[in-house]
Amino acid sequence: MSKSILGEYRFFRSQPLNIRTLLVTNMLYAFILPIIEIFVGAYIMRNTGSPAYVAIYQLCMYFGVLVTSVLNGLMLKRFKASLLYVFGILLSATALMAMMFVNSIGIVELGLSGFVLGASTGFFWTNRYLLTLNSTNDENRNYFFGLESFFFSLWSITVPLIVGAFLVSVDGFVFLGRVLDVNNGYQFITAFSLLVAMAAGFVLSKGHFDNPVQKRFFYTRFHVLWQKLLTLAGLKGMVQGFLVTAPAILVMRLVGNEGSLGLIQGVGGLLTAILVYTLGRIAKPKHRMAIFGLGLFVFFLGTLFNAVLFSAVGVIVFVLCKVLFQPLHDLAYFPTMMKTIDAVKAIENRNEYAYILSHEIGLFIGRAFGMGLFISLAYWISEDFALKYALVIVGGIQLLSLPLAKNIIHDIDTKYKELT
Repeated sequence: MSKSILGEYRFFRSQPLNIRTLLVTNMLYAFILPIIEIFVGAYIMRNTGSPAYVAIYQLCMYFGVLVTSVLNGLMLKRFKASLLYVFGILLSATALMAMMFVNSIGIVELGLSGFVLGASTGFFWTNRYLLTLNSTNDENRNYFFGLESFFFSLWSITVPLIVGAFLVSVDGFVFLGRVLDVNNGYQFITAFSLLVAMAAGFVLSKGHFDNPVQKRFFYTRFHVLWQKLLTLAGLKGMVQGFLVTAPAILVMRLVGNEGSLGLIQGVGGLLTAILVYTLGRIAKPKHRMAIFGLGLFVFFLGTLFNAVLFSAVGVIVFVLCKVLFQPLHDLAYFPTMMKTIDAVKAIENRNEYAYILSHEIGLFIGRAFGMGLFISLAYWISEDFALKYALVIVGGIQLLSLPLAKNIIHDIDTKYKELT
């Protein structure tokens, strides 16, 4: 076992400096991500009791990501992408901490805090795509995203368990004569997240990254290959919002408290972490569509269990399927996205950030549709109906991603093979 681990470490050390730097930085940020993705939704549910409020918050957050993506393109003309990347990491932790110290949560406070947090994470995601695109190639992207997903899955085990246990234990605890509650626990956790974000920024400063040469980044017309990828992005975005909101809402509604949320997330994470790292280490580009299809099927199966059972058991099965789906999906999706950017960039001779920005727009359209569907079903029918069937609808539609992704890869490998 020790020899195997040492061998993997040596393989990691054999990677270029920028790849190693990005992986360690993302490993640290992945520690914060479960707090943003899981417990913010639970925090809103605890203080409002409304699933629709969680969806509205999430929609405002995604709008913030979109606005920041445009702003980031302008700022790349003056600042290094790595600096903006660090700024996004620090700002997301700061915005998260500020949200936990708000005394009251109304629709205005939710919308504003969601927008600010989305704006901060927008700096992270867009510059992450840019730096990763320029630091990797199609042959090592499976390894890159496999190892990255391994840490995302690993932290999805440990962070929810630790945070969930901490939130349960802190409620009613007396500290310096003051009785603490769960909200005080949230405040402490987000303050700690800021320290982790600072460490991630320090690590990233060790890399050597270049900005795009071309300055123009906004276009409205694209090659048909990229138009197909934007459709794929819309399908991904449609489900993405539910990956954040649905587990928190369902667990708080049907299972129990944040401790249960952390335990359920953690149970499915260990096997997923090992599976995703192994796939990333040994899988070739030709295996991506099989991995992609497996993830899509697992998620859809989980939505069916949730809709049919709509109980604690159904929620547990759904969350376990979600924990397995997300890294499998990302392991295949992001290398496919970047391979497509490599091809269309060569065809159109444009700034690679133009494709990253338009990709964020595609994601936002999908996210807005998904969140709009949930809010509409909750308002016009009932919240329970929305929690049951909105997931099934988006999960079923997302199955169209598989033939579309296969078509994109086929076109690249046959019509544009010399460009990648």
